Amino acid sequence: MENWLSLLPGLLLGVALSAGSGFRIFVPLLLSNLAAKFGAISISPDMAWMAGNTATIVLVTACIAEISAYYVTFIDNILDSIALPASVVAGTLLTTQFLPIDDPSIKWGLGLLAGGGVAGTIQSSTTMLRLASSKLTGGLGNSFLSSFENFVSVIVSILAIWLPIFMGVLAILLTVSLIRKVLKKKAKPQKSKNRIEI
Repeated sequence: MENWLSLLPGLLLGVALSAGSGFRIFVPLLLSNLAAKFGAISISPDMAWMAGNTATIVLVTACIAEISAYYVTFIDNILDSIALPASVVAGTLLTTQFLPIDDPSIKWGLGLLAGGGVAGTIQSSTTMLRLASSKLTGGLGNSFLSSFENFVSVIVSILAIWLPIFMGVLAILLTVSLIRKVLKKKAKPQKSKNRIEI
């Protein structure tokens, strides 16, 4: 029991950063890379490459490319189609790097379930918002949405590093809330269909 409790701070830090990946994939990865470099957070030894110089260069380049591309109308919608699986991968990496677990199947399984699940759920919601914005504004409102997502991703990632437990719990509550909303929407058409049949 004590061993599992000792994993909780790292798990919640990973989940909190994964929430940021739901808005922008590479921003939390870059900020966690820099935080690890400067000793603000510690990662498990087998994931030390996540704090390396090569990773920093790749992540800076990826961040600039991702943020810039989201300001190009309709390319942002195309990016959303690949962003969901990419955010799940990012969330999994972000969480796994903080789990000092020897068994790789448990380590990566927990990273995928917790971090990947949170990142994927939030990314799905932002994709739906962008589609709605594209329909309502013909893509003109998407740049404002992109700026908001950039801002939220940076703030969430910074707060995750400073307040990991609080932000981790908040990310889990947000994810549960989003899942419940989706399930309620799916249940409504089913109820109305049943009434028509009666």
